[in-house]
Amino acid sequence: MRHAENPCAASHDGVYLKAIVLLICGFLSLSSAYAQYEKTPWASSNKVLTGAFKDSSGQTWAAESLRGKKLVLNFWATWCAPCKEELPTLQVFSDLQDPSTTLVLTIHVKEPASRGLRFMQNNQISLPLIPDPQGDLAKKYDIKVFPTTLLVAPSGHIQWRIVGEVDWSAQTPQNWLDSLR
Repeated sequence: MRHAENPCAASHDGVYLKAIVLLICGFLSLSSAYAQYEKTPWASSNKVLTGAFKDSSGQTWAAESLRGKKLVLNFWATWCAPCKEELPTLQVFSDLQDPSTTLVLTIHVKEPASRGLRFMQNNQISLPLIPDPQGDLAKKYDIKVFPTTLLVAPSGHIQWRIVGEVDWSAQTPQNWLDSLR
């Protein structure tokens, strides 16, 4: 005995198929969307970068000796998903810069240095890593949200704070850097 086809089942299949296609398109558009960031002028009374930073390889970066260069200081942690998404684009950005005029430093906050180094090695990121296991540098520069990036002019004055994930491989961050005086 042959079963009669249910016309409602066929129309339901079409609805389900459309719903699945819409869901897939929605997920694809989410993965290509860039996270939001907020760029604001540096308003802290601590206007000039000071002190020295020792990176994981033992090199000391003294703020005074960095005068004359544009600096990008990126505060991040491995538990921060947007930080981990941002760092590879920051590596690309750094690779495109003239090292005689621009330096990108990453400041790994409130975690063991080994955790940050492992993440960077696993992701072929060769940027200098400055461990900040107690969060002292983050506190000094009032960093409470990750990632946060400070843009420092060649004079040593901090000019911009960018809070949130940035696609550093885009043109806009290059424009920010070019505007530093």
